Amino acid sequence: MIYDVLDVSRYIINYSNSKEEGISNLKLQKILYFVQAYFLIKKKNICFNDRIEAWGFGPVIPKAYHEYKQFGGGNIPKIKFYFIVSDDIWDIEKKKYNDEIISKPDKKLINDVVNKFENYTATQLVELTHHQTPWIEAYEKGCDTEITIDSIKEYFNVKK
Repeated sequence: MIYDVLDVSRYIINYSNSKEEGISNLKLQKILYFVQAYFLIKKKNICFNDRIEAWGFGPVIPKAYHEYKQFGGGNIPKIKFYFIVSDDIWDIEKKKYNDEIISKPDKKLINDVVNKFENYTATQLVELTHHQTPWIEAYEKGCDTEITIDSIKEYFNVKK
């Protein structure tokens, strides 16, 4: 199954909070990038369809970044509810977070990534991604160039 990046983000945020680790938006962006890579390695498929871009602080998924940018460098609190805003500013729907959106096997894969990087700071993850070919080859200052799925597959040696 392919998920909406915001559903994956909410799951990661809540999982991180349940472990009393917390997660900032900057760290979330890097974790999402590694989740995408891990799904490609383990499932031979993407986790989410959303574009990953090479920003100055490493890989970023703009849709997720903009959803949580109001938290700045602080940790994002547990998600119990969220809002869906349509093109009409007055049409806002409050939704209760549903933990069952992501399948149990996929939760395990996501948990594996979060657990792997839980002791890394956001800054260390930025540094790590800055040494990886997908970001290096895509990054152009001020351009928000896409980090392609093919470049992630090639770097992580994903076999068909």
